[in-house]
Amino acid sequence: MKKFNRKKISIITLISVFMGVTSNAYSAEAIDASLPKSQVTSVQKEEHNGETEDKGHTESEEGITLSPEKMSVANILVESILPKVHFNTVYAPGEIKVNGYKSYVVSPRTESVIIKRHAILGEHVNKDQNLVTLFSEAMAQAQADYLIASTEWQRIKKLGKQTISESRLLNAETTFNASYGRLIAFGLTDDAIKTISKSNTTSFGQYSLTAQRAGIVLSDDFSQGQRVAPGDEIMLLADENDLWVEAKVAPSKKLSLSINSPAIVNLDGQDYEAKVIQEAHTIDPITRTRIVRLSVKNKDDNLHSGMFVKVNFQFETDTQVMAVPEDALIRGADGDWTVFVEDHPGEFNAIEVELGQTFSDYREIIGLPSGSKVVTKGAFFVASEIAKGGFDPHNH
Repeated sequence: MKKFNRKKISIITLISVFMGVTSNAYSAEAIDASLPKSQVTSVQKEEHNGETEDKGHTESEEGITLSPEKMSVANILVESILPKVHFNTVYAPGEIKVNGYKSYVVSPRTESVIIKRHAILGEHVNKDQNLVTLFSEAMAQAQADYLIASTEWQRIKKLGKQTISESRLLNAETTFNASYGRLIAFGLTDDAIKTISKSNTTSFGQYSLTAQRAGIVLSDDFSQGQRVAPGDEIMLLADENDLWVEAKVAPSKKLSLSINSPAIVNLDGQDYEAKVIQEAHTIDPITRTRIVRLSVKNKDDNLHSGMFVKVNFQFETDTQVMAVPEDALIRGADGDWTVFVEDHPGEFNAIEVELGQTFSDYREIIGLPSGSKVVTKGAFFVASEIAKGGFDPHNH
């Protein structure tokens, strides 16, 4: 009978342990009394393992606590992640160009010989500053014609209509205006024309070209004594405070760009804000790309014509999303992605998240409440510290 009771208790006890049921009639002492010692150890071990397995999925054993000193040394950065508008980016290679609307080509308007230069490559010149002095036979004739016409016009005006016929008066005025206009067409300024007089006829033929705007001398490919034809480029002046970037976009990229659409221009790791100002609607027959022109402020004078840059066009998301730097994401052995969340100061727990859109160096995350404090810098260090402590930050 006693044997039967022990067997009966053993069966009931095993059923209770298997189903996780606690009974007042069969307490832990009853289980110990009813089972052999080896079985008691096995059952306790199973219970202990069951508790460990449950605890393995709680945040207390998925994370680690780090002291402020250790966080400082590891350069760990924790930020509150809030939903906000992010930018999708589309990359295209680009090249810095001179702003064609703020540049000026210095060239003679009649065949001339270069006598002297007054500015050099890379020099910043001001408006109306002399750049180069030239000599031209046509200019000498034009200056002489102007001197004659000016003298006659001044004499006729003094005589007046009472002495001079109206037709002669009109003819003198017309001749004067024509000779004056010719000098202007040759590139002389008002001040230069006013200096033409009988006393300086030895300088006839010489004239100077001046800067029509302030800027940098970007080219001066000429030599003194060189003969140049009308329209030949002597110098190129440009305002490098505002430059162009010509981005070469593949036709397959259907970009919905509008004037003033934002973009980021990158040169050797340095970012510059830019905006779209023009968009070509034809394909370059050589590169098979479409040109999108942007305007960029050369805030530190590091950008110069001819440099190759990276252009990232930016497009706003339709809704506000939560995103973290790519470096904040740690992949588990099963391929799941996690971030480390700080629930209390210095206490970090690994939380699995789903990934969404990519925004340059950021990635949308799904599965965290707004305002979560996430390790955005130093996540790899936190993961390695958890691994040292024997915990698997990916719940394995």
